[in-house]
Parts: sequence; C-alpha cells; structure tokens
Amino acid sequence: MRRHAAVLFDLDGTLADTAPDLAAALNQMLQEDGRSPLPFAQLRPWVSWGAMRMIRVGYGDALGEVELQALRGRFLSCYEAGLCRESRLFPGVAELLAALESAGVPWGIVTNKPGWLTEPLLGALGLGGRAGTVISGDTLPHAKPHPMPLLHAARELEVEPRGCTYVGDNIRDIEAGRAAGMRTVAAAWGYIPHDDDPAAWLADALLEDAWALARWLDQADALPGVA
Repeated sequence: MRRHAAVLFDLDGTLADTAPDLAAALNQMLQEDGRSPLPFAQLRPWVSWGAMRMIRVGYGDALGEVELQALRGRFLSCYEAGLCRESRLFPGVAELLAALESAGVPWGIVTNKPGWLTEPLLGALGLGGRAGTVISGDTLPHAKPHPMPLLHAARELEVEPRGCTYVGDNIRDIEAGRAAGMRTVAAAWGYIPHDDDPAAWLADALLEDAWALARWLDQADALPGVA
C-alpha cells in the first residue's frame, strides 16, 4: 500500500452503508404526506444519486423547483434527526482504513453530502478526526463530477493527484477521478441501479468488496511520482 501517495473515498455507498437511514427519512415523509412507504430494495440503488433523486423516486418527476427544494429541506431534516441509527461501515472498511494508517498512507473523504451532515456522521461511525481531509458537497463552489473537490483534497494532503486513487460507487465519482488525473476504482458493493453497468464507467478497477480493494491496493503497480 505504500506505493500509493493517498487513497480518497466517496462516503455513502463506498465507506458507509447509510441507505437504511436515508430510506427511513424518505418513507417518514411519504407517510406524513399520506403516501405509501416504498420498499427498501427500491430506494437503496438511488442513495448515491443524492437527495433530489431520492425525492423524485418517492414523489415522482412532476415536481416544480419550489416544491422540490421544500421537499429536499424536509428530507435532510428528517435524515439529520435519524442520522446513523442503522448506518454502518461496509464490511472490511474498518480493516482497510487501519491497514492504510499502518502503512503510513494518508486517506481522505470526498463526498457530495453537505458538511453539516458529513461531520456528525463521521463522528458517529468512529471516523471523526481520522481522515487526512474531508471535502463535502458544500465545501467548494463545485461538487462531483467536477474534479475540483478531488484536486483540493490532494492539495490538503500535500500529494500529487496522479499519486492518488479515488474509490466511489457512482459514475460521477469515476468521472471526477479521471478528470483529476487520479487512478479510479468502482465500488460494486455500493448503491448501483439495476440498469446501470459499472463496467462501462471505465474505472481502473471494478471491485466487489472492501477486502478486494485492500488486495488491489496492495498489489497495484506504483503510481507515477510515488516513491
């Protein structure tokens, strides 16, 4: 793992399985509005697409911008109230992060989640203060798939982007990583709709779990500029 200058991760669907709490927040809203709750299996694949997409799954596409923004505010408030009730790190993630730290490889998080939700979630998951950098969706003027958040994370870690690997479960993650000049890994264990094909994202690797990621990081060739 020392052959990597740094490893950066998406949060929801990559490091943490947050779908149960996000789905619960949406279903709470639906019930409050006299609508039927949706099965978890129907909501899970859309978590990594963000609040707006989940709201459209629950309420349909015929929403005006004012109504959509109001529902987004309610959704995030409901989610905050139940933050990390059932959310957990994915299997193997705790061991992977410990291995990176033991090897002296800095790691960080680049997520589109708002910072006021990211920080308390990381604390509840036992990751508070451990990441070398945490870039949230509202940290900078641009969020993923723009490369700015990844480039900013590399600067904060004082490493060259070409020496970084970015891991995520959404095509936006891979697009952002490639645009930033980083090696990319598609996390197949994350939240991927059934009609999406992560193999078509053109990541450098498509891996099934965090254990496979640990092996891949240990075996991958050194990146340019990494001693």
